[in-house]
Amino acid sequence: MISALAFTLIQVLELYKWVVIISALITWVQPDPSNPVVQILHRLTEPVYSFVRKYIPTSVGGIDLAPIIIIFAIIFAQQLIKNIA
Repeated sequence: MISALAFTLIQVLELYKWVVIISALITWVQPDPSNPVVQILHRLTEPVYSFVRKYIPTSVGGIDLAPIIIIFAIIFAQQLIKNIA
């Protein structure tokens, strides 16, 4: 039971990691804010970005490092779950 829950949580984190990556990449092309995909990505990532930005200054030379910090945190959490389960 714990193994199945750990596997599911790891997969959800993997999916969210890809959402963060896609969201970061999409900002490079100036997307249309009214596009439904862009709106969904923004709704899924902006609360976590805001949380990270609240505690860590993430803007360095005009580059937002919040997605990188979140990806590292996700990878850390996945490894922690794998080691616990």
